[in-house]
Amino acid sequence: MKAAQPSDDPAPQAPLDRPAMMRAVAQQRYGLSSVLATIEVDVPLPGARDVLVQVGAASVHLGDYFVMTGKPYVLRLVFGLRRPRHGIPGRDLAGVVAAVGKEVTAVRPGDEVFGWSTAGTLAEYVCVPADHVVPVPAGTSVVEAAAVPTSGLTALQAMRDIAKVRPGQTVLITGASGGVGSFAVQIAKALGAEVTGVCSSRNVDLVRSLGADHVVDYTRTDFTRVDNGYDVILDNVESQPLAAVRRALTPAGTLIPNSGRGGRWLGPLGRIVRARVLSGFTRQRLKPFASVEKPKDLLTLADLLLTGQVTPVIDRTYPLHEAADALRYVGVGHTRGKVVVTI
Repeated sequence: MKAAQPSDDPAPQAPLDRPAMMRAVAQQRYGLSSVLATIEVDVPLPGARDVLVQVGAASVHLGDYFVMTGKPYVLRLVFGLRRPRHGIPGRDLAGVVAAVGKEVTAVRPGDEVFGWSTAGTLAEYVCVPADHVVPVPAGTSVVEAAAVPTSGLTALQAMRDIAKVRPGQTVLITGASGGVGSFAVQIAKALGAEVTGVCSSRNVDLVRSLGADHVVDYTRTDFTRVDNGYDVILDNVESQPLAAVRRALTPAGTLIPNSGRGGRWLGPLGRIVRARVLSGFTRQRLKPFASVEKPKDLLTLADLLLTGQVTPVIDRTYPLHEAADALRYVGVGHTRGKVVVTI
């Protein structure tokens, strides 16, 4: 498999001390983790507005697993009907800038950066637009930084932009020990909310250590049967019907359904449609959303990391040649924080 070449003439700002070939994890068809193989491909060359990053770590999440398997099938309308358009999985990365294009001024070779790529990150080198990465904050490791982009942006935008969390509000987060949930607990606390996290027995101490004021063990307590409703619920698990979750809201509260699972054909689309329809008949705000990768929000997350208001939770790390195991583990569910592949 050849790496895609940029359409504009590559013009790195400095000579590159890099090999012509690199290792990458790739797939030629949809399926379980057995479709992944470690191969040799050309090292990509940066275009005028690109940076070439030598990847130190790349996190994987449930969305990567869905794209690998091609299920729910609706994903194939975006990622390729018969096979994935981009053969290298992964979106999140952190590493060192190896070279920059002639129009890039924000970062320089040698800078540590983190961010996202649409061309796949489970590789030794990745070319990305310069505005898709920002500097790794002091005190944050490359592994921690790689864990942040997708899950951190989802949690930030859900809490700050969709729910508009304010000091003194009550916020409940299901899946509080997971990738998005562990960030959401910390961000909601940073916004001044009183936070309740829902998780399994083994994760109670973890969620409490993230700053949750209250922790509900779902194996013992049904969070939907409460005396006082919550102003905001971020539902990362969606194990309960919408009607049941709404019982736990205040009369004008906000519910954000956020789970990629669901049926094999449409995934969560049925639940999203029901939520949007119901929202027109109630004072409660039912707000399913898709996060948007914004450089300014990545900078906000970098500030939260720098000030210690957010610390990524790393469940497991895997070397690149065990990336299939990493995705298999993510696909099972119940991860504690993030799973990271080191390069």
